[in-house]
Amino acid sequence: IADEQTAGRGRLDRKWFTPKGTALAFSLVLRPTKEEKPFLSRVVGLAALAVAETLQKLGLAAQIKWPNDVLIAGRKVCGILIESVWSGEDVDCVVIGIGVNVLQGAVPPGESLLFPSTSLQDALGYPPERLEVLHDILAAFIDIRQQITSDEFIKDWKNLLAFRGELVQVETNAAPAIVGSVTGLEFDGSLQLRNEHGESITVRFGDVRLRPLA
Repeated sequence: IADEQTAGRGRLDRKWFTPKGTALAFSLVLRPTKEEKPFLSRVVGLAALAVAETLQKLGLAAQIKWPNDVLIAGRKVCGILIESVWSGEDVDCVVIGIGVNVLQGAVPPGESLLFPSTSLQDALGYPPERLEVLHDILAAFIDIRQQITSDEFIKDWKNLLAFRGELVQVETNAAPAIVGSVTGLEFDGSLQLRNEHGESITVRFGDVRLRPLA
């Protein structure tokens, strides 16, 4: 757990700053069991569900912006970074980095943002205790992890997807942008879209950026 970050990073090596005393910035080391290893693509959903369900218990209508953000009222409040550590051809562990904007001071200036952001303090109208939020996220993580191999896990993730039924644009570095409406998730957590021709499109994890078109 870091109380402050001056050289943190998010996905795609973007800079991630955590002003002192304003946010939750922590990493978990997950050592997958034999049963969990075929489902490692779901780990980002595990982390996102743990955060989203914790915020829901605070009375906030949290949603998951695929693949790795948690939103409140369409604004980003949490980012997640997943990295695997390999031992030969086998995954030794998965490092899950989570950043949550708790106080107003954690939200960067608007001109530096790629997506609108908010904080728990802004959404709740009062400053919550960071350690209490951390405790509840960890408790939710432990509980939800037991379901990671089940169909119910994907259903719960899908139910919290942001922009379901709405038109979005998914950008990648390797191909033209994909436009379609969000319909759900594949078994491995990949995103399902439907394009203007009614065709189903699957977007895999990787170097992707999702933006609503509304």
